[in-house]
Amino acid sequence: MPVLLSIVLPVHGVERFLPRCLDSLLTDAPAGESRFEVIAVDDRSPDRCGAILDEYAARDPRLRVLHLAENQGLGGARTAALPETRGDYVWFVDSDDWVPEGTVAALLDELTAEAEREGRGEPPVDVLLTDFTHVYPDGGTEPNPWRHVLAGSPLEAGCTLAEHPALFRTVMSVWNKVFRREFLLGLGVSFGRGYYEDISVTYPALLAAGRLRHLDRPCYFYRRGRAGAITSTASAKHADAFAQYDAIFAFLDRPDRPGRPVPEALRTLVFERTVQQALTVYDTPGLVPVGLRPEFFRRIAEHFARHRPAGYRFPGGVRGVQYRLAARGARRAYAELRRTGRLPRELKRGARAVAPALRKGVRSSARFTAYNAFRRMPLDPGLAVYAAYWHRGYACSPAAIYEKAKELAPAIRGVWVVENRTQAATLPDGVPYVIVNTPAYLKAMATAKYFVNNVNFPRTMVKRPGTVHVQTQHGTPLKAMGMDLRDHPVAADGMDFDRLQEAVDRWDFLVASNPHTSEHFARAFPGRYEMLDTGYPRNDRLANATPAESAAMRERFGLAPGRTAVLYAPTHREARGGYVPLLDVRELARQLGPGFTLLVRTHYFHTGGPGDLTEQEGAAQIVDVSAHPTVEDLYLAADVLVTDYSSMMFDYAVLDRPIVVFAPDWEEYKRDRGVYFDLFEQPPGALTTDPQGLAAALLAGDPEPAARTEFRKRFCPWDDGGAAERVVRRVFPTTA
Repeated sequence: MPVLLSIVLPVHGVERFLPRCLDSLLTDAPAGESRFEVIAVDDRSPDRCGAILDEYAARDPRLRVLHLAENQGLGGARTAALPETRGDYVWFVDSDDWVPEGTVAALLDELTAEAEREGRGEPPVDVLLTDFTHVYPDGGTEPNPWRHVLAGSPLEAGCTLAEHPALFRTVMSVWNKVFRREFLLGLGVSFGRGYYEDISVTYPALLAAGRLRHLDRPCYFYRRGRAGAITSTASAKHADAFAQYDAIFAFLDRPDRPGRPVPEALRTLVFERTVQQALTVYDTPGLVPVGLRPEFFRRIAEHFARHRPAGYRFPGGVRGVQYRLAARGARRAYAELRRTGRLPRELKRGARAVAPALRKGVRSSARFTAYNAFRRMPLDPGLAVYAAYWHRGYACSPAAIYEKAKELAPAIRGVWVVENRTQAATLPDGVPYVIVNTPAYLKAMATAKYFVNNVNFPRTMVKRPGTVHVQTQHGTPLKAMGMDLRDHPVAADGMDFDRLQEAVDRWDFLVASNPHTSEHFARAFPGRYEMLDTGYPRNDRLANATPAESAAMRERFGLAPGRTAVLYAPTHREARGGYVPLLDVRELARQLGPGFTLLVRTHYFHTGGPGDLTEQEGAAQIVDVSAHPTVEDLYLAADVLVTDYSSMMFDYAVLDRPIVVFAPDWEEYKRDRGVYFDLFEQPPGALTTDPQGLAAALLAGDPEPAARTEFRKRFCPWDDGGAAERVVRRVFPTTA
């Protein structure tokens, strides 16, 4: 069978990450699936990467390995691999990243469908753009921040760059783009050497493509903030970007340039995007070494002089002022503008747009200018900023604290940070909000007296003297956390412990759910904060729940009277990617029978789902509740919880309802993640390691009430319904 997709994998110094990447590519499709190949390039890696590649290749003929005699860098390794590829399409994957479950199979199906459409006379897709997910060192994830530019656009059906130039606002890397091989080779371009090596290929490819398409499916997990990544490393190599810019414009200037003609408007967009990137690199703390900053800024001015389009007009607002200063090489004035939001007196002429731009907001480096200007304002003693789960919405202990503060500290105005307007629409009526990176957000972050979050705010948002930061966390820890992960490299997976310590040093208060949590958090997150031994505010709702509220929740989820509702909620496993189907829920439904309903909730890190949930005659109903925003609703509706190692067991125990632990991979999880106590010795109820035992425990009703009683004594002593009030009275000025 012809090869449809060639995956090129440059490898250097990523021994810790490589097996996960290879597993996600090779084990995702059946062993007999021969429509794809992986060309891995051992770029003279100094660790065991070469040996790992050879071991995998010996087991799987779809993997071929090239061992380079000299280190070539990412660009050189990709260039070396291209002649070896045989696929109709080529995908460049970075070996410290990985792909979600089902990705390779989905891409093969998509490309097969494209080939069929091409056979019917439709133009081929030259570049297929995929969706992706950012993954941070602390385990947090962020959906593609540019998805709104792609989804629902002309790219869904296919178009050119001229028909959707907003594509230039998205990431220009190669890892989210699948290239038609013949088209790519015909461009006559090559990857650059050093940093930013892929833009000398992506820009020409997008500009020349006769048809671009977007596949609205997350196909890539991209690590952000990993130690050693170029986006977080100080190096003289950041100046390599200028050679890549030269290559892009050399392509545009070629008289024999292949592909579609490039309108001048697109050339201007290319120019502005490269200037914006260069200034962002210059502005980002810790990237360009101090001694090289003058030279780097001079190179930006040279870039202006060399590639500025004829008739170019500077944009308005702060960005336009910045571009003018960069074009003139006026580094001191540029620094003054960023530091204070104002120009030196002798350069104020022509800068009247600065103040309006601050009001309406700008992007990229201009955001820092606006933020720095807001930081010069006094702190607002009546303003508190709330956030939860990386700005996903209104949830967890911050939401409970917000509600109680409205009652007990009415002088404090709360505002929520959300990622986008879609998430803002999920907020309860009347809850004030700001959207990330808007002027309102920058002002709130610069002037708020109080911060309340269950994760960390971005480190670019400075904690000013006088600001009070309340860190609530989001679960009682069974698994190792924070600094304790130093002994568990699989779970740490590139975690930056210095960055974590910087975040902890900003905390003034850390909320603990129980004595067990206080003990381990104090070690895992060493700092000068005050530990609030209050219980988790989010559990107040469970402690105060009434039978009527539980009945209302059952009705909301359509649970018939007399049916036993089982909430199945497995946790995330760092050693694996995506949803981990260790339990066949359809088989469990058959064993339980029609008297049960299975509410299946996958972990919020996962992009997959529980699979086929179609009705089966004589079996339990299966309902996917993964997208339901409030887990406490599910707790109240459920008669029993089934989990493995999730902190949900500690919260659900507050309700004093049966809990069954399904732990088939306990030894593996304990080794990879690290744990604070032996779950087999102190379970919250029945514990089983096989599906048959799980079904038997659920059919038995409440088989281990004594275990639950002991578990509650240890982990729920502070859950009396008053945790939020205790936090509010300690942190905020209250009226009574």
